[in-house]
Amino acid sequence: MKTIEMMLRSHPRPDVQRAVDYAEALRALSAGAEVCTACADACLGEPENLEHLRRCIRTTLDCADVCTSTARVLMRQTETPNELVHAQLHACVVACQVCADECDRHSDRHDHCRLCADTCRYCQERCNFLLGEISSSGTAEGGAPAASPDESSALSR
Repeated sequence: MKTIEMMLRSHPRPDVQRAVDYAEALRALSAGAEVCTACADACLGEPENLEHLRRCIRTTLDCADVCTSTARVLMRQTETPNELVHAQLHACVVACQVCADECDRHSDRHDHCRLCADTCRYCQERCNFLLGEISSSGTAEGGAPAASPDESSALSR
């Protein structure tokens, strides 16, 4: 058992049924943040292509921040507002999709972009899976109905 899973299980009120799913998502989020940051740095190391990679740098840095924020929200298990978890997972799915698509545009010329796109797609997959698992329970902590990220007023601009 990995340290993060042990930590989740050691919580005074652990969600034992989802500990493995949370741990897998947290590992994917950590990898996403690290790889996106490294990809942005590698893009900056390509001065002859800097103008061409400007959007990629911005997207990878944004995705790294969203992955980090999502991991922090998921790690906190006490009195977690389910609507916030749904919204954060949804935001991460979108950020990973946008980042992977942008990195794919450069993957034929930059291996770091190919690796980043693959990592983002895996992170997106794990967040989507966890979002589905949480949504399938039908209730938020405390018995309130679980809100879909698409139903959130904050996301319906």
